[in-house]
Amino acid sequence: MRKVWVGIAVLISVTLASVPAAWANPVRITALGDSLVQGYGLHQEDGFVPQLETWLREHGAEVEIANAGVSGDTSAGGAARIDWTLADNPDGLIVLLGGNDLLRGLSASELKANLSKILAAAQDKGVEVLLIGMRAPNNYGPDYRAAFDAVYPDLAKEYGALLHPDAFAGISQEVGGDPAEAQQFMQDDDIHPNPIGVRLNVAALGPLALELVQRAKD
Repeated sequence: MRKVWVGIAVLISVTLASVPAAWANPVRITALGDSLVQGYGLHQEDGFVPQLETWLREHGAEVEIANAGVSGDTSAGGAARIDWTLADNPDGLIVLLGGNDLLRGLSASELKANLSKILAAAQDKGVEVLLIGMRAPNNYGPDYRAAFDAVYPDLAKEYGALLHPDAFAGISQEVGGDPAEAQQFMQDDDIHPNPIGVRLNVAALGPLALELVQRAKD
Protein backbone atom coordinates (compact mmCIF):
# COMPACT_ATOMS: atom_id res chain seq x y z
CA MET A 1 0.00 0.00 0.00
CA ARG A 2 2.87 2.32 0.86
CA LYS A 3 4.31 1.81 -2.63
CA VAL A 4 0.97 2.89 -4.13
CA TRP A 5 0.93 6.13 -2.15
CA VAL A 6 4.56 6.84 -3.02
CA GLY A 7 3.72 6.32 -6.68
CA ILE A 8 0.78 8.71 -6.48
CA ALA A 9 2.91 11.33 -4.72
CA VAL A 10 5.56 11.07 -7.44
CA LEU A 11 2.91 11.39 -10.16
CA ILE A 12 1.45 14.51 -8.52
CA SER A 13 4.90 16.05 -8.14
CA VAL A 14 5.74 15.42 -11.79
CA THR A 15 2.39 16.84 -12.89
CA LEU A 16 2.79 20.01 -10.82
CA ALA A 17 6.35 20.45 -12.05
CA SER A 18 5.10 20.40 -15.64
CA VAL A 19 2.61 23.24 -15.03
CA PRO A 20 4.02 26.55 -16.29
CA ALA A 21 4.78 29.10 -13.61
CA ALA A 22 2.32 31.52 -15.21
CA TRP A 23 -0.51 29.10 -14.53
CA ALA A 24 0.56 28.71 -10.93
CA ASN A 25 0.74 32.47 -10.36
CA PRO A 26 -1.62 34.34 -12.69
CA VAL A 27 -1.44 38.12 -12.77
CA ARG A 28 -4.26 39.50 -10.63
CA ILE A 29 -5.99 42.57 -12.00
CA THR A 30 -8.92 44.49 -10.55
CA ALA A 31 -11.27 46.47 -12.79
CA LEU A 32 -12.65 49.50 -10.94
CA GLY A 33 -15.56 51.26 -12.55
CA ASP A 34 -19.25 51.83 -13.06
CA SER A 35 -21.93 49.87 -14.92
CA LEU A 36 -19.67 49.52 -17.97
CA VAL A 37 -17.39 47.37 -15.82
CA GLN A 38 -20.14 45.78 -13.72
CA GLY A 39 -21.88 44.47 -16.85
CA TYR A 40 -25.25 46.21 -16.67
CA GLY A 41 -27.98 44.56 -18.75
CA LEU A 42 -25.80 41.63 -19.83
CA HIS A 43 -25.49 37.96 -18.98
CA GLN A 44 -22.46 37.48 -16.77
CA GLU A 45 -20.32 35.91 -19.48
CA ASP A 46 -21.02 38.82 -21.86
CA GLY A 47 -19.77 41.54 -19.52
CA PHE A 48 -16.61 43.60 -19.83
CA VAL A 49 -14.60 41.66 -17.23
CA PRO A 50 -15.29 38.10 -18.50
CA GLN A 51 -14.78 39.13 -22.13
CA LEU A 52 -11.51 40.94 -21.37
CA GLU A 53 -10.23 38.03 -19.29
CA THR A 54 -11.05 35.64 -22.14
CA TRP A 55 -9.38 37.92 -24.71
CA LEU A 56 -6.21 38.17 -22.65
CA ARG A 57 -6.01 34.42 -22.11
CA GLU A 58 -6.53 33.80 -25.82
CA HIS A 59 -3.54 36.07 -26.42
CA GLY A 60 -1.26 34.21 -24.05
CA ALA A 61 -1.72 36.06 -20.77
CA GLU A 62 -2.52 34.18 -17.59
CA VAL A 63 -4.72 36.56 -15.65
CA GLU A 64 -7.54 36.74 -13.16
CA ILE A 65 -9.67 39.90 -13.30
CA ALA A 66 -11.78 40.89 -10.32
CA ASN A 67 -14.94 42.88 -11.04
CA ALA A 68 -15.09 46.03 -8.89
CA GLY A 69 -17.75 47.71 -11.00
CA VAL A 70 -20.72 49.40 -9.35
CA SER A 71 -23.67 50.55 -11.46
CA GLY A 72 -24.28 54.27 -11.19
CA ASP A 73 -20.89 55.00 -9.69
CA THR A 74 -19.24 58.35 -10.34
CA SER A 75 -15.54 59.06 -10.05
CA ALA A 76 -16.26 60.21 -6.48
CA GLY A 77 -17.70 56.79 -5.67
CA GLY A 78 -14.64 55.09 -7.11
CA ALA A 79 -12.35 57.34 -5.09
CA ALA A 80 -14.32 56.60 -1.92
CA ARG A 81 -13.76 52.87 -2.26
CA ILE A 82 -10.25 52.75 -3.70
CA ASP A 83 -8.59 51.75 -0.42
CA TRP A 84 -11.00 48.83 -0.04
CA THR A 85 -10.48 47.90 -3.70
CA LEU A 86 -6.71 47.73 -3.24
CA ALA A 87 -6.91 45.90 0.08
CA ASP A 88 -6.31 42.48 -1.53
CA ASN A 89 -3.16 43.78 -3.25
CA PRO A 90 -3.86 43.25 -6.96
CA ASP A 91 -0.94 43.35 -9.39
CA GLY A 92 -2.74 45.73 -11.73
CA LEU A 93 -5.72 48.08 -11.78
CA ILE A 94 -8.00 49.04 -14.65
CA VAL A 95 -9.93 52.27 -14.03
CA LEU A 96 -13.05 53.04 -16.09
CA LEU A 97 -14.99 55.94 -14.57
CA GLY A 98 -16.46 59.20 -15.78
CA GLY A 99 -19.58 58.21 -17.69
CA ASN A 100 -21.89 59.03 -14.78
CA ASP A 101 -19.96 62.23 -14.13
CA LEU A 102 -20.91 63.21 -17.68
CA LEU A 103 -24.56 62.25 -17.22
CA ARG A 104 -24.73 64.41 -14.10
CA GLY A 105 -22.83 67.30 -15.65
CA LEU A 106 -20.10 67.20 -13.01
CA SER A 107 -17.10 69.41 -13.62
CA ALA A 108 -13.83 68.30 -15.15
CA SER A 109 -12.03 69.55 -12.04
CA GLU A 110 -14.08 67.19 -9.84
CA LEU A 111 -13.37 64.30 -12.20
CA LYS A 112 -9.66 65.07 -12.14
CA ALA A 113 -9.49 65.32 -8.35
CA ASN A 114 -11.28 62.02 -7.88
CA LEU A 115 -9.30 60.10 -10.47
CA SER A 116 -6.11 61.59 -9.07
CA LYS A 117 -6.96 60.13 -5.66
CA ILE A 118 -7.43 56.71 -7.26
CA LEU A 119 -4.17 56.84 -9.21
CA ALA A 120 -2.22 58.15 -6.23
CA ALA A 121 -3.51 55.31 -4.05
CA ALA A 122 -2.48 52.75 -6.67
CA GLN A 123 0.93 54.39 -7.03
CA ASP A 124 1.47 54.26 -3.26
CA LYS A 125 0.72 50.53 -3.36
CA GLY A 126 3.00 49.94 -6.35
CA VAL A 127 0.04 48.81 -8.47
CA GLU A 128 0.27 49.33 -12.24
CA VAL A 129 -2.71 51.17 -13.77
CA LEU A 130 -4.53 51.23 -17.09
CA LEU A 131 -6.76 54.30 -17.26
CA ILE A 132 -9.67 54.18 -19.71
CA GLY A 133 -11.01 57.52 -20.85
CA MET A 134 -14.48 58.76 -21.64
CA ARG A 135 -15.30 61.33 -24.32
CA ALA A 136 -17.70 64.18 -23.65
CA PRO A 137 -20.37 64.57 -26.38
CA ASN A 138 -20.56 67.68 -28.55
CA ASN A 139 -23.76 68.95 -26.95
CA TYR A 140 -21.89 69.77 -23.73
CA GLY A 141 -20.13 72.61 -25.51
CA PRO A 142 -16.53 72.89 -26.72
CA ASP A 143 -15.08 74.27 -23.48
CA TYR A 144 -16.54 71.57 -21.24
CA ARG A 145 -15.65 68.88 -23.75
CA ALA A 146 -12.04 70.03 -24.06
CA ALA A 147 -11.59 70.24 -20.28
CA PHE A 148 -13.24 66.86 -19.65
CA ASP A 149 -11.39 64.99 -22.40
CA ALA A 150 -8.03 66.40 -21.26
CA VAL A 151 -8.35 64.95 -17.76
CA TYR A 152 -7.41 61.41 -18.76
CA PRO A 153 -4.20 62.04 -20.76
CA ASP A 154 -3.05 64.62 -18.20
CA LEU A 155 -3.43 62.17 -15.32
CA ALA A 156 -1.94 59.25 -17.23
CA LYS A 157 1.15 61.34 -17.90
CA GLU A 158 1.36 62.59 -14.30
CA TYR A 159 1.12 59.12 -12.76
CA GLY A 160 2.83 57.07 -15.46
CA ALA A 161 -0.34 55.08 -16.17
CA LEU A 162 -1.22 53.39 -19.41
CA LEU A 163 -3.98 55.25 -21.26
CA HIS A 164 -6.76 53.97 -23.49
CA PRO A 165 -8.40 57.25 -24.52
CA ASP A 166 -11.93 56.07 -25.30
CA ALA A 167 -13.95 53.31 -23.63
CA PHE A 168 -16.06 53.02 -26.81
CA ALA A 169 -13.15 53.03 -29.25
CA GLY A 170 -13.95 49.57 -30.61
CA ILE A 171 -17.48 50.49 -31.59
CA SER A 172 -16.37 53.85 -32.95
CA GLN A 173 -13.71 52.24 -35.13
CA GLU A 174 -16.17 49.62 -36.39
CA VAL A 175 -18.67 52.24 -37.61
CA GLY A 176 -16.22 54.96 -38.60
CA GLY A 177 -17.51 57.26 -35.88
CA ASP A 178 -21.10 57.25 -37.18
CA PRO A 179 -23.46 57.51 -34.13
CA ALA A 180 -26.42 56.13 -36.08
CA GLU A 181 -24.48 53.02 -37.08
CA ALA A 182 -23.15 52.62 -33.54
CA GLN A 183 -26.66 52.00 -32.19
CA GLN A 184 -26.60 48.40 -33.46
CA PHE A 185 -23.90 47.68 -30.89
CA MET A 186 -25.72 49.32 -27.99
CA GLN A 187 -28.47 48.20 -25.65
CA ASP A 188 -31.88 49.86 -25.92
CA ASP A 189 -30.86 52.62 -23.47
CA ASP A 190 -28.20 53.75 -25.99
CA ILE A 191 -25.76 54.08 -23.08
CA HIS A 192 -24.46 50.57 -22.49
CA PRO A 193 -22.96 48.31 -25.16
CA ASN A 194 -24.56 45.00 -26.03
CA PRO A 195 -22.44 41.80 -26.04
CA ILE A 196 -21.07 42.47 -29.54
CA GLY A 197 -20.31 46.06 -28.60
CA VAL A 198 -18.42 44.89 -25.52
CA ARG A 199 -16.44 42.49 -27.68
CA LEU A 200 -15.45 45.29 -30.06
CA ASN A 201 -14.43 47.57 -27.21
CA VAL A 202 -12.44 44.80 -25.53
CA ALA A 203 -10.57 44.04 -28.76
CA ALA A 204 -9.61 47.71 -29.08
CA LEU A 205 -8.45 47.80 -25.47
CA GLY A 206 -6.74 44.41 -25.54
CA PRO A 207 -3.20 45.35 -26.60
CA LEU A 208 -2.91 47.90 -23.80
CA ALA A 209 -4.36 45.41 -21.33
CA LEU A 210 -1.63 42.98 -22.41
CA GLU A 211 0.91 45.71 -21.72
CA LEU A 212 -0.62 46.18 -18.26
CA VAL A 213 -0.20 42.46 -17.60
CA GLN A 214 3.44 42.65 -18.65
CA ARG A 215 4.09 45.69 -16.47
CA ALA A 216 2.45 43.98 -13.53
CA LYS A 217 4.69 40.92 -13.98
CA ASP A 218 7.95 42.90 -14.22
